[in-house]
Amino acid sequence: MVWEKVKESLKETLAENVFNLWIEPIQFVQLQGERLYLSTPDRYFSAYIKQNFLGVIEEKMQESGLVAAKLALCEEGRKVGAVGVPKSTAGTQMRLPYVPENNSKFKALHPRYTFDEFMVGESNILAESACRSMVAKDGMVGPCLFINSDTGLGKSHLTHAVAHQVFTESPMTRLHYLTAKQFSAEMVRGIQTNSMDAFKRKYHDNCDILLVEDIHALTGKKKTQEELNEILDSLIKSGKRVILTSNRAPRDLIGIDNEFLSRMSSGLVTSIKAPDIATRVRIVEKKAHLQQLFLDEELIDYLANHIRGDVRKIESALIAVRAKARLTGGHVDLDLIREVVSSIVGVNQVITASSICELVSGQFNVSIQDLQSRSRKKAITFPRQIAMYLARKFTEESLADIGRAFNRDHSTVLHSIKVVSNHLVRDHSVGAQLEILSNKVKQL
Repeated sequence: MVWEKVKESLKETLAENVFNLWIEPIQFVQLQGERLYLSTPDRYFSAYIKQNFLGVIEEKMQESGLVAAKLALCEEGRKVGAVGVPKSTAGTQMRLPYVPENNSKFKALHPRYTFDEFMVGESNILAESACRSMVAKDGMVGPCLFINSDTGLGKSHLTHAVAHQVFTESPMTRLHYLTAKQFSAEMVRGIQTNSMDAFKRKYHDNCDILLVEDIHALTGKKKTQEELNEILDSLIKSGKRVILTSNRAPRDLIGIDNEFLSRMSSGLVTSIKAPDIATRVRIVEKKAHLQQLFLDEELIDYLANHIRGDVRKIESALIAVRAKARLTGGHVDLDLIREVVSSIVGVNQVITASSICELVSGQFNVSIQDLQSRSRKKAITFPRQIAMYLARKFTEESLADIGRAFNRDHSTVLHSIKVVSNHLVRDHSVGAQLEILSNKVKQL
C-alpha cells in the first residue's frame, strides 16, 4: 500500500516523537488516481499537517511511484464521496474508544492540548493545578472552577487537557464540552423544536462534568444566562464538576445577571497571566523541537524576549522561521529571526531588559558579559545600575525578570533603581546621561 510505504519513509526522515505525534494517527482512506485520501483526528490536526508536513508527504508519495501526487485530508467521521469530495456523515461525531454513543458531547479535541504539553510557569500554575484537581475529584477547588485570561494564554489548552485526561482515566464519564455560543444556539433550537425537556435532561440528569468556554459571549442574553444558571445550580448541588472560561474575571463581566455571576464564582476563580521570560524560553524550546528547529541560546532568548502575551504567536513565528529556513538551505541566524519577529509583532521591536543591556553595553564600552558578571568594579557596577533603572522604566518586565537578564535577584534591581534615583537628585550630569540613553531606548 502506498501510504504504508510513505509512512516508513517518513519514519526514517522525521524525529521519533514528531512521527508518533503527527504521522502515526493518520489513517488511509482511499487512492483515486494520483490523489491519496487520508483521515486525521480533527480539523485542527489537518490544518497542522497541511501547514507543516504537506510538502514532505507529497515528496515521499512521488518517491513511492505517484508522479503527480496530491494529498487530500479529511477528518474522522467524514467520508469521501464518489467524486472525491469529503462528505459529512449525518449525525456522526468522533468518539473516544469504549465511550457509549451519545454519552458525551464535546467539540473535537486538539491532540496536543494535553497536560503533558502544557508549559507550567508562575503565570498559570494555579489554573493548571486546579484543572488537575478537577480531574482527580479531590475537592481541593470545589465543584466549580472559573478560569479567565486574555486570548492565547492557555484556557482552551487546559479545558482540552481536562477532557483528554477524564476520558483516559474514566472513559464512561458523561462529559459535555462546548462554547457559550454553542450552548445558546442549542437552547434556541430546543425552544424552536419544542424539545426543551430533552435539553434539560441532557444537562441536569446526564452530565458528570460540564466545560463551557467563552462565558463572556453571553453578555445581554438573559434567557440563556437563566438556563445555564439553573443547570449550574443543579450540577453543583449534585456534586458534579463545572469548568467555565472567559476573557474577563466574573467581577468585570458586563451584562451578566448577578445571581449567575454569584453561581459562577462559587468555587475557585483564577487568572492566567502572560508567561514570564523563563516560561517563554521553555515554550520556545519546546515548540522549536516540535518544528525540528535547532536554535542556539541567543536565538531562543531573542524570540522569548520579543514575543510576549499570546503564546500562539510563538508557534506562528517558529513555523515562519522553519519555512524561511527551507529557502536558505536550513540556515537560521539572528537576521532571519529578527525578520520573522518584525512580521509577527510589528516593525517596532519590543523593548526588553536584554536589549537595554545591549544598548548600555555599547554606550559605556563595557561588555554584556561584564554587566552580567559578579564584578563590583565601579566602571561596571554603575552602567549595570543604569541599565536596570532603564529596564524598569521602559519595560513591563517584573523585578525578577529584569534581575535574570543581569544574573541578579529582584532585591539587587530594587537597590540599583534607588541608587540611580538618588544620583538624579544630586548629580545633573547623571540626569543628562539618562536623558540621552532614554532617547536611544525609545528608538530601539
